[in-house]
Amino acid sequence: MKQRALWSAVLVAGVMATAGCGSAAGPGSPAGGASGKLVVWDWKSGDAKAKGYVEKAKADFTKNHPGVEVEFVAQPFEQYYTLLGTAIQSGKGPDVILFNGGGQIRDRSDALAPLDPYVADDKKRLSGWDAFTKDGKTYAAPVTLQGHPLYYNKDLYQKAGLNPDSPAKTWADFVKDCGVITQKTGAKCLALGNKEGYGIQFFLSAMGSATLTAQEYDDWIAGKRNWTSANVKRVFELWKEANDAGLNNDGVNSTAMFNDEFALFQSAKAANVIGLMSDVGHWKDFADFIAPDKIGVMPAPVVNPAATPSLPYDGGIGYAVAKWTKDPKLAADLVRSLTSTDALKTFYLDGGAITSDTSIDVSAGGPSVKTIVSEVKAGKPALHVALSSKTLELMGRLSQQLLSGSTTVDDVVQQLAASDTAG
Repeated sequence: MKQRALWSAVLVAGVMATAGCGSAAGPGSPAGGASGKLVVWDWKSGDAKAKGYVEKAKADFTKNHPGVEVEFVAQPFEQYYTLLGTAIQSGKGPDVILFNGGGQIRDRSDALAPLDPYVADDKKRLSGWDAFTKDGKTYAAPVTLQGHPLYYNKDLYQKAGLNPDSPAKTWADFVKDCGVITQKTGAKCLALGNKEGYGIQFFLSAMGSATLTAQEYDDWIAGKRNWTSANVKRVFELWKEANDAGLNNDGVNSTAMFNDEFALFQSAKAANVIGLMSDVGHWKDFADFIAPDKIGVMPAPVVNPAATPSLPYDGGIGYAVAKWTKDPKLAADLVRSLTSTDALKTFYLDGGAITSDTSIDVSAGGPSVKTIVSEVKAGKPALHVALSSKTLELMGRLSQQLLSGSTTVDDVVQQLAASDTAG
């Protein structure tokens, strides 16, 4: 989700100079494990909501390794994978690295140490491993489960005279209700930010299960994607049609997903949003602005009667071990502490993360989180997570062109098919 901003070489060099690179945390420095020190790169540890989680994980690790220093270096997310690419090219840098599940880690698996010898005991306790595997090997341990529920503001539905406990079940009825909401309340139907090209990822995964047949969905996840399918094309048609019909907020291509899109939903300027289920842009964030019992979660409205909507989710974020670390077992022990039950429970309580540890009780989180967790069992992997980072970057650019009218759906799926096939 929020992975792929590209920066010029000059800007990257400047960021590296100010982000701790070139020190013990930087690409040009020795691996931390060589001197009784482990360096962790992520974009979460600087977040106040993750402070307790990091402290719990460090305490757990220190119990078994009291002489080893652990340094967390929180990198700016917008440059994260660019900075990491520089470290990978040099073969030096952090010992433990945070990744998004899917293409971002699979594309860089050659730079990582397989964790299978170290995490066997965690396989049953944690969920979401598939998003961090490639060719049968595990490259990171999942911290969160990440998915894309369709949230709605029950208060706006009620003000529009709609039943807030019975949202539309079909796309046609959803569009009709959207018109009523805008007419009666002035709110837009969908909050959407696609400045970085991320909006299309959420839309594809949220609406895919309501549009593709079960076989098409399973084939997509398995890598047998038919980009010429009428149902695949239909998802991209909906993307454009919804915008052309005025369902979205104005200026989608100039609206950042993080956090302008979610601010529109939180401020009741839009009745619906395809959000996240963990960390940010999710039920706990929304509850700071909307009463928890007014935050609804609905299945994606059915587009194709042959489709069965489901919650799209995968392993969200996970920690990996760099191939260059001097002591992979030591680094893997830190990864295990970062996925310990006590640490993950704190991450849930403080930040609202739906963690990979399914033993953690979330019943006190409110109606929306209960609905999300209840849908996990029948959920399926998110469609966009199955794509390579290169194809996702292309899809982001093409999605912007679709909204601006400078390309066609046929051209979009043709280019994406070529990229997907090329790997």
